[in-house]
Amino acid sequence: MPRAVVVGASLAGLRAAEGLRRGGHDGPLTIVGAERHRPYDRPPLSKQVLTGKVEPEATALHEAGELEAEWVLGTEATNLDTDKRVILLAGGEELPYDQLVIATGARPRMLRGFEPGPGVHYLRTIDDAIRLRDELSEASSLAVIGAGFIGLEVAASASQRGLDVTVLEALPIPLDRAIGETMGSQLADLHRRRGIDLRTDVIVEGRVGNGRIEGLRLSGGEIVPADAVVVGIGVAPETSWLEDSNVDLNDGVLCDERLRVLSGGRPLPGVVAAGDVARWPHPGWSRLARVEHWTNAVEQGEAAARTLLEGGAAPAFAPVPYFWSDQFGLKIQFVGETVPGDEVALIEGSFEEERFLVAYGRAGRLVAALGIRRPARVMAMQRLIGERAPFPPEPG
Repeated sequence: MPRAVVVGASLAGLRAAEGLRRGGHDGPLTIVGAERHRPYDRPPLSKQVLTGKVEPEATALHEAGELEAEWVLGTEATNLDTDKRVILLAGGEELPYDQLVIATGARPRMLRGFEPGPGVHYLRTIDDAIRLRDELSEASSLAVIGAGFIGLEVAASASQRGLDVTVLEALPIPLDRAIGETMGSQLADLHRRRGIDLRTDVIVEGRVGNGRIEGLRLSGGEIVPADAVVVGIGVAPETSWLEDSNVDLNDGVLCDERLRVLSGGRPLPGVVAAGDVARWPHPGWSRLARVEHWTNAVEQGEAAARTLLEGGAAPAFAPVPYFWSDQFGLKIQFVGETVPGDEVALIEGSFEEERFLVAYGRAGRLVAALGIRRPARVMAMQRLIGERAPFPPEPG
């Protein structure tokens, strides 16, 4: 009876495990996780948990308790031997597998001189969110380094708690790689209108304070006061445990179009990857894809399980990516993929009303859309992108 192992007690790992059980795998199933927690929902960590609207324990994904699985939590995988088909664990134990799902996710990129500790935070795990929430309850000002989605969500949450918030971004326009310059500028203005001191094209040179942080020093010498700092400069796929293996790595675990993990450019028998760590050739993209969002983790975990069950008969994984962000009570939704040089057209609404739909085009085709308070229309755009509809699309 084949033994399946999921390395990564993440959303993607959970959905892969569920997919295996649902698809008929009734053999042993082991889920290994570096955290001490079973899988939980990450999106609320930077929003409802920080604002106090949701208790941390409410983020637990209760489906995890329904799996007939052995849980090995608080234990890191340290190596993978694909010849022997064993995973080496931190305690020295060797865990054999017949089928393997790599779903180890990503870790925050660290900023030199800003090691996690009192006053300095990185937000990735539920324990990170609890520490930050508790610190914000006693702080009056917060500085956020990095105006990505996590940074802006934390800024909005802290502002709603009554803190003075400064956001410092090294790029001239926030989020331009994710949603383009036009919409990156619009989101920056949305925060400024709500009292966030959002500064772009600035460099943080260091921290100020003896022991506990008191502020940040910018490259021009200015001191930005802050009782607490959150660093949000992106994440890196968690592949360090695979560096001595024969798995192909390049900004993630390299996979084929069915999410089979590659070694020397060829699929490894019985090994797939899913979630933030997986990088694969999306047939609709001009580059390899690696997507760090909730919906992708769900869909990719399910697709990886299907590949283990069906092999080469499984379909290629080719979704139209979707993600959302809640900031100041506004739901911001994005579908598709944009690259520099894409055309941008306002299809409905207005930026002033903060209720609109924007479409992105490339070579006469619709490739992406972003909406604020336009949920049904964004979902309609997702379907049109999958159909390779012309650009610009007709207003709804």
